[in-house]
Amino acid sequence: MKNFKITIVLLVGLLSLFSCEEYLDIAPEAEIDITDVFATFESSQGFVEEMYNLVVEYGTAGHSFQDYLFGDDSYRSGQFSSAVDQGSLNNWVSQKYAYLGKDTHQGKEGDTNDSQARRRPRVWRGSMLGIRKANLVLANEELMVGLTQEEKNVILGQAYFFRAFFHNEVMKFWGRFPHITEVYEGTITTPRPETYKECALSVNEDYKKAIELLPVNWDNEEYGQRTLGNNAGRVTKGAAYAFQGKNLLWAASPLMYFNNQPGIDTYTYDTELAAMAAEAFAEVLKLEQAGEYSLAKNMEDYKKVLWETPRNTWPGLVPEAHELIFAGSGGSSVGQTIAFMANGIPRPIGQSSSGNDNATHNFIYYNFGMANGLSIEDDMSGAYGTPTYDPTRPFDNRDPRFHAWVFADRDVISTRGGVSAANKKAQLWDDGTGNSGAHRASNASRTGYMYKKFYPEIDGQYHVQAGNNIIRRFTGMRIHMRLTDVYLMYAEALHVAKGATTPSSAFALTAEQAINTLRDRAGVPHVNSAIVADSKKFMDELRRERAVELSYEGHRWMDIRRWGVAHEEKYRVKTGLYFDKDWTFFNEYVIIERVCEYPKHYWLPFEANQTQFYEGFPQNPGW
Repeated sequence: MKNFKITIVLLVGLLSLFSCEEYLDIAPEAEIDITDVFATFESSQGFVEEMYNLVVEYGTAGHSFQDYLFGDDSYRSGQFSSAVDQGSLNNWVSQKYAYLGKDTHQGKEGDTNDSQARRRPRVWRGSMLGIRKANLVLANEELMVGLTQEEKNVILGQAYFFRAFFHNEVMKFWGRFPHITEVYEGTITTPRPETYKECALSVNEDYKKAIELLPVNWDNEEYGQRTLGNNAGRVTKGAAYAFQGKNLLWAASPLMYFNNQPGIDTYTYDTELAAMAAEAFAEVLKLEQAGEYSLAKNMEDYKKVLWETPRNTWPGLVPEAHELIFAGSGGSSVGQTIAFMANGIPRPIGQSSSGNDNATHNFIYYNFGMANGLSIEDDMSGAYGTPTYDPTRPFDNRDPRFHAWVFADRDVISTRGGVSAANKKAQLWDDGTGNSGAHRASNASRTGYMYKKFYPEIDGQYHVQAGNNIIRRFTGMRIHMRLTDVYLMYAEALHVAKGATTPSSAFALTAEQAINTLRDRAGVPHVNSAIVADSKKFMDELRRERAVELSYEGHRWMDIRRWGVAHEEKYRVKTGLYFDKDWTFFNEYVIIERVCEYPKHYWLPFEANQTQFYEGFPQNPGW
């Protein structure tokens, strides 16, 4: 895909976009006649191709100082993360370093064809542009006379997929949004739907059409042979099923179910939509069964999904870890990719201009449980056996994923000769009186942890970038949709619809089995049977599993909002851990208490001018 470009993609990239109305009112430019645009498969695909560049890569769309984790999982003192903590969600418009800024960090609207993700349009503007491009394709189907039926199908299938996808990108941040299915040339009169469900069901029709028209694998199609070796990022039937399920599960979730009304209950979903979502995810699992995808089989293979991929190639494609379902077009510079991979590693170790995100103690404590498969809370309750958590040794006996993805004090960070003694082991202690270790000092970890999920590590000797450049050999990427996510969403949707132990009507896998499949590869015991038997407890465990498996991948903020829990104290208070060098005490302390009210802080506010075009487009509640 990255090499499949023709000059026609510049056509719509020349358009100026200042607001939703101005953008949608712009008629197709005539620098190249529209008849010529859709005359051949090559020119038609060239027009479609720009939509891939409009898929925002959250981890590299800001700057070298990536700001993309807005949940309770991390803390940083500035940029949009700080605005979210303070409840200033209207700050999104002017952000320079986050993927939710209106303009790029350079104060520009963004060039869709720029080789660096940070210089392309961000979520709002990119989605509006993507929706319009999709509608231009669909409105000109009759001009595709020079295409075979299979070629026409894949052009239209991509357009339907992207129209749905870009609507979902807007919906998950701003909520209810009209399903735009025409190329506007006059006054916009499409009202804002009353419910999120109405939007989602309308968008679902686009996904259904995309599923019908898209191939399972581009390499197996005649038109795909022309770009063999560059088809990994193209949308497929599997991607359409996965995002169809996600669209329906989001619509079924408590926040959307209660539609901003009082009395929200985190365990109440729309069961009908959840059942539909489970069936869509089941189709992806069938494709896995047919050999199109495969889960990483163990934690060593997992690296091939997250970062152990040679430069300029797609992660998650090897047979032992073929988890890639859909990602953006990439194209970021080496420096930005390195900064993304080192985002959770402070500069004294990573030597990167990033390293600004601090993994919070609260998120790690509540989600990364024990080696026995229990959360720390359940382990300490004694209800499931003898407790194994020792508050005086809080890093011992933990879930293996804790040790794989998080640095704690005294962890080995390098065995390599020539590395200073200070950098061979993590020094993350801080006694709260100004005495601290080398990696807890100024410009380093503020919480007592570092997350290393995307940071290259081979035989324990490449954690320290200084002097070896090993990180430059690899491509870490935040994948928009991977197979692990499908398993997690399938389990959640199926549990809502049928319970923990009843399989889907479309696939012989229960929610319990789906979660245990993920635990097996991590070497974590199965979910305790007593927890499985308790519907609410099992939902809590599903969510904890999702938090761990997708940790630091930019999903958390969306999840705690759609579950309707973001305003609860457990998710508002961000904490760090004070402890001394000799581990004689461990004290949790509050870094910040987030401002989060329901429903005000669950949705981004629209820019004021977006709500003033016509009656019928109200602002989000509280703004």
